[in-house]
Amino acid sequence: MRPVPGNLPAELNRFVGRADELAELTRLLGEVRLLTLVGVGGVGKTRLAVRAALSVRSADLEKRYCDGVWLAELSTIRDPGLLDHALVDALRVTDHSGRPAREVLRAHLADRDLLLVLDGFEQLVDPCAELVRDLLRHCPGLQVLAVGRRPLRVEGERTVPLAPMSDADAARLFADRALDVAPGPPLGEHDDAVRELCRRLDGIPLALELAAARLRALSVDQILRRIDDRFHLLTGGSRGELPRHRTLRTAIGWSHELCAPAERLLWARLSVFAGPFDLEAVEYVCAGPELPDESVLDVLGELIAQSVVVREESPAGPRYRMLDTVRAYGAEWLDALADTDRMRRRHRDWYMGLVTWCEVDWFSPRQVEIAACADSALPNLRAAIELCLETAGEAHLGQHLTGTLWFYWAGCGRLTEGRHWLERSLAPEVSRDEPREWHDGQWHDGEGHEGARLKALWVLGYVAILQGDNTAAVRALYECRGEAARTGNALARAYAVHRLGCLALLTGDMPRAERLLRAALGAYRELGEINSNVLMGQAELALSLVFQGDLDAAVALCADVREICEESGERWARSYALYVHAYAAWTSGRLGEARALLTEAVTIHHTFNDLVGLVLAMELMALVTADEGDPAEAAVLQGAADRLWRSVGAPLFGSPTFGAPHEECERRATELLGPERYGARVAEGRALPPASAVERALAGPRAGSVPPRPPSGERRPAPARETERRTDRETREPAGSPGQIGGEAAG
Repeated sequence: MRPVPGNLPAELNRFVGRADELAELTRLLGEVRLLTLVGVGGVGKTRLAVRAALSVRSADLEKRYCDGVWLAELSTIRDPGLLDHALVDALRVTDHSGRPAREVLRAHLADRDLLLVLDGFEQLVDPCAELVRDLLRHCPGLQVLAVGRRPLRVEGERTVPLAPMSDADAARLFADRALDVAPGPPLGEHDDAVRELCRRLDGIPLALELAAARLRALSVDQILRRIDDRFHLLTGGSRGELPRHRTLRTAIGWSHELCAPAERLLWARLSVFAGPFDLEAVEYVCAGPELPDESVLDVLGELIAQSVVVREESPAGPRYRMLDTVRAYGAEWLDALADTDRMRRRHRDWYMGLVTWCEVDWFSPRQVEIAACADSALPNLRAAIELCLETAGEAHLGQHLTGTLWFYWAGCGRLTEGRHWLERSLAPEVSRDEPREWHDGQWHDGEGHEGARLKALWVLGYVAILQGDNTAAVRALYECRGEAARTGNALARAYAVHRLGCLALLTGDMPRAERLLRAALGAYRELGEINSNVLMGQAELALSLVFQGDLDAAVALCADVREICEESGERWARSYALYVHAYAAWTSGRLGEARALLTEAVTIHHTFNDLVGLVLAMELMALVTADEGDPAEAAVLQGAADRLWRSVGAPLFGSPTFGAPHEECERRATELLGPERYGARVAEGRALPPASAVERALAGPRAGSVPPRPPSGERRPAPARETERRTDRETREPAGSPGQIGGEAAG
């Protein structure tokens, strides 16, 4: 039986007890579309919900959830505006179209049958309830299992309160966890001290696990006595607190008291992390005179041993995290120490440095690692940006962060969230508390912060171009270019001109694209700028030359880009140079060479989740496949590309130049297959999920159903605005020629 798709985490230790509750959840999942599991913190809601979702293995349930079982962890989300984005991310939906995230969710879920587990929504209960209500109304195959401390109160919701574990289950859980931390003769589940301890801890799983972690140093009787002492101290606590909340706080507080002073301090300081973190982050953010650098690893190890911190593997390497309840307790202590603001700033500073380093290292063989690192750091990056934008006078830091993350937004399929943060960082209400200077008849950013704002502007323009929002792109890029000229920021001006050239390319104005891209590349050369963006500019210039018929110059540019990429290990820009080189090879009738180049390009685009590059390569692969003599497979690939365009934006950017090869492929395949068979194969391709479409494209040529088209010299679809093209190629300046960044050449 094939596994049900999804993103549920593997269980790190044994699931103990809860047989009746698990059976009830499974039964109700067969009856209602919205099921909410509620209970106090630490009672085991998440673990039970994930176990119930993991149990979806029978044929009946597999059929019901044929599109997967997916977990969205919402506890780190504080901004309601990010809620839709968090679900898009959890469902692994990549969308470059510029559509609102809610619209993307509706479109993705409309014809799917899946179970969505929403965990930790209580801090956003009202917007989450509205989101769930909206999705359930528009997506008939969607079922939601919500997990939180209170109901959503949505029509049709069935609420299941989760009580603490029964005495027997609690004793079994404690005995099982005792074996993990204190190897030796197993504790008896019916041992009087064990049963009394479980009773005193109200059968709350988190409290039991924290207590079991102490068996390395204490006996059960010693733990019981200390817990009892802690309960007696509690009598002065809040009278309004529910008994089980008091029990959990008692267990966490008792565990906190047993920690050494350095462990308590690290616990408090770790609470500033909003998601997974690594050792280097801990050492930078949390070390200080009271907690020297060299001691951090040992202290962290003790917190892991005591189940305060959890260690887990990720694509980016080992990461650590704290359970929400434990982190919240640490945050209270950090507040009591009056150190929260300072630690949040240190946290922000670390992630500012991390992003700066990642931007530099993106131009290296480590691009895949950088992408994984940014993915892992995303919850903490959000927290860092939020701090910048909510702190008076620090909007420029948020602009620096959001602008420096261009490689992540554009290169790793994060356009929608990137635009959210870029627009927020540039919003007038955010910037109004920035230092300002009056000159030239208007207010301007002061204290040298203009560079951060200009970078955010050209990155916003770049993201908007890739989303197909040309109006927003022009507005941001013209503002950037004008301000850069006024302030003498030649680098920001070069980037603005570069992206205006990219916009001209995608809208089919090849002569203007060539002029702007040459001007930008000349400026980069004068300034000594070399990175993935510069190489992308060369690839874009090469593509404009291909569309204008200058194949030799285009191939030479691509060869230069590929040589630099091979020396530096850069792969992302290389993939676009491969695409342009493949286009030139196809235009010259070299189909085998074109396929080999596209195979590598598709692989790289898929690795980085770069849908723009992927769909362009898929379109060209379809045309190559048709010319190889397999119009049926070409139609399948066109259908797969059509599905990808829905997540990218206007198909082929709405450009006649980019659309002409697609139309030629469609015409050729329709002639050979007939309209009905062509339409059926296109529909087959549209049904393929992206991963299957990539696998299909990489499978290689099949035995041709018709003879392949013989090489016939250069041929290409006529580009748009052909009459504006310069015909004398000898008068063209070399790529990177300086001196054309002003005046007409710059736009």
